[in-house]
Amino acid sequence: MASTAPLAPNGFARIFAWPRLRFTLAFSASIGVLLGLASPTPFLIVLVRTVLTGAAILLVFGWLEQWPRQLPRWLPRTVWRLLGIAIVLPIASGIACGLTGGSETTYINGKNHAVGIGTLVFTGLLFAPWIAVGAIIRQRDSAAREQAFAFELERSEYERRMSDARLRQLQAQVEPHFLFNTLANVQALVDSGSPQASKVLTSLIAYLRAAVPRMQSQAGTLSDEVDLVRAYLEIMQMRMPDRLQYAIHLDPAAARLRCPPLALLTLVENAVRHGIDPSEAGGRIDVDIWLRDDRCILRVKDTGVGLKTISRGLGTGLSTLRERLKLAFGGDAQLNLTEVPPHGVCAEITFPIREAGA
Repeated sequence: MASTAPLAPNGFARIFAWPRLRFTLAFSASIGVLLGLASPTPFLIVLVRTVLTGAAILLVFGWLEQWPRQLPRWLPRTVWRLLGIAIVLPIASGIACGLTGGSETTYINGKNHAVGIGTLVFTGLLFAPWIAVGAIIRQRDSAAREQAFAFELERSEYERRMSDARLRQLQAQVEPHFLFNTLANVQALVDSGSPQASKVLTSLIAYLRAAVPRMQSQAGTLSDEVDLVRAYLEIMQMRMPDRLQYAIHLDPAAARLRCPPLALLTLVENAVRHGIDPSEAGGRIDVDIWLRDDRCILRVKDTGVGLKTISRGLGTGLSTLRERLKLAFGGDAQLNLTEVPPHGVCAEITFPIREAGA
């Protein structure tokens, strides 16, 4: 088995990246200044030697970071790079001193030359491994942070997809419970030859045309939501023409704002199903939408039987609606239900203003 290099090879561009090169040049020059002040060798020559040696160490350090692509499992890449520095350091020092021999004696017999090489090797062995270890630790920390950041992005994307899937599931739970009743009414009207059958069917088609796309979308505008509610109430008014009246008021400034799909319709359906329909006298539904400061307010008020006789179905519907609002607005939305004396219910949703497409 072999261990793979932690970083993909990308040549000299990474080896001599400016942060690395800048640090190497600055540190080598600093060492060169200190050695040059105490050396009989000319100051400039010592400075050039240390810089050349530092550049050679940087080259080997970066090269062994990427080559070979695989190492034996028993040989960590950190150890491999440190061994490379230890081996190359004397060679690089000798070459640097050879290239900058100047007025010194020959390469083989020159005492000053040997001292210069020894000084460079000793200084390099004193500092280079620790600097290399620090660079490796810093590199690993940086890689860990990048990996953690990438994981966080992936987790956020996963949570977003889960929220979208959950929102779609909740939207699918909003049953058009009146659909089958309406189709049954249409069938009864057709069988009896009533001219109302065509009107009911036309309103039903209008409702489905508005509702089906909304079932698949994550957000639409309040204008779309009002169109859907109006088509629904028209159908319900045809079913009980003497027992249902309604009015819808939409603030023009709120028409293009985002709204969770079927949120308003859920309130209206509850008002019809649990307020108007159980009442022998029927009642009225008022739908009002307006803006207040930086929030949008949706209010559905009915004059039905009130809260006392409401069945468990309303609780289920409102629980689902609350969860959809939480998914859509992250908890920055409120749903309140109050009783209206002498009888009736007022349901109100408030949420932050968000333009469509935002």
